[in-house]
Amino acid sequence: MAIDPRGEQILAVFDTAFGELLAADPAAFRVKFRKMAASAFAFYRGTACLFYADVADVADGDGDPGGNASGPFLDERTSRVWIHGDLHAENFGTYLDANGRLIFNVNDFDEAYVGPFTWDLKRFAASVALIGYTKALADDVISGLVRTYATAYRDRIRALAADKSVPALTLDTAQGPLLDALRSARAATRVGLLDSMTDIRDWDRRFSPGGGAIELDAATRAKVLRSFEAYLHTLPETSRISPESHRVKDVVGRRGIGIGSAGLPSYNLLLEGHTDALENDVVIYMKQGQTPAVSRHITDPAVRGYFHHEGHRTVISQRALQAHADPHLGWTELDGVGQLVAEVSPYAVDLDWSDLDDPAQIEAVVADLGRATAGMHAAADEDESGHSLVPFSTEDAIDAAIAADEDGFAEMLVDFAHSYGARARADHQTFVDLFRNGLIAGL
Repeated sequence: MAIDPRGEQILAVFDTAFGELLAADPAAFRVKFRKMAASAFAFYRGTACLFYADVADVADGDGDPGGNASGPFLDERTSRVWIHGDLHAENFGTYLDANGRLIFNVNDFDEAYVGPFTWDLKRFAASVALIGYTKALADDVISGLVRTYATAYRDRIRALAADKSVPALTLDTAQGPLLDALRSARAATRVGLLDSMTDIRDWDRRFSPGGGAIELDAATRAKVLRSFEAYLHTLPETSRISPESHRVKDVVGRRGIGIGSAGLPSYNLLLEGHTDALENDVVIYMKQGQTPAVSRHITDPAVRGYFHHEGHRTVISQRALQAHADPHLGWTELDGVGQLVAEVSPYAVDLDWSDLDDPAQIEAVVADLGRATAGMHAAADEDESGHSLVPFSTEDAIDAAIAADEDGFAEMLVDFAHSYGARARADHQTFVDLFRNGLIAGL
């Protein structure tokens, strides 16, 4: 088949973003791409690289995407805040914070970076348009949902800038599908997770064979354990109180085949936990950090030079964006490549959109997600995160930028949602034809 200019552009972006990993593990990418072929939304989830190539090109207008992204509501401060980097409607869920509270919030920080706050909002708005289309919602209903998200975000930013205390989404404050997710997380147990991944052999736990676990040779196991020892020094002081809780009982390899982790080697480590009791064991993972898509379009040397490697960047970003993050969150290196380390938590439950069909219920959910987005952006400044990359109050900066054009803020997101949603649906069909006709290099 002949490849049109947009198809050529998609292939070029894919080669930049995926080329090295695809060459190393084409089988994993065949799985990834088949998942992406299933729907326009699945394609959108897996192509943050394409989204930012498009958004940066439009924002700059001069073919030179750089560190001072321009556009509506962006200035020297609002174009330089901690952002999630892949903020779509399915990247929200539950986590157990360092204080033992179940929180519903944004999750999955692999793409986090420093950049324009509107890029997060646009990525989410387009995802609402794609989900709405899948659910056969009318365009005016989709517009209303995006306005609801924009209004909830704006109102929460205003409240945070005014130093008003706003509650997190917890078992006490959440409602509807968000409360359902929190209750599901509360019903989960560490024993249940451990029993799904491990066996008790010789009076101790070990990882079960099969199920994606890969037995390691002695040399690889020794390298992973050395990397683990280095990781311990990156943990907060409060996480290092009991060294015995970090005793490694077993290690296995895994290989990522999901939409976001195709081709990335990873390892699971089984730790003793806080007591000798077998139900307190902890599973953590060590995963190669990936280059965030947005970073290719932010050339500010102060940002680029801040991070030691992609594992370090992911951890610093998550700690900035997520209050009271996983106490096991840290970084290390393996064979000179940056690694992210975190707990495999039994309390992580993603928001389930499959049964969300009533527009009124979707509207309530979208409003909560707008408030959660604002809280994430507001947490990520010097006062909260303790890092020097964002040395100002992000909520004050964003509040002032939106105040300059209250009505235009929501309408910008509505217009973008519809235009980019349509583009993503067309790109999905182009991608499917490229993939099924064998036109993606390396597959």
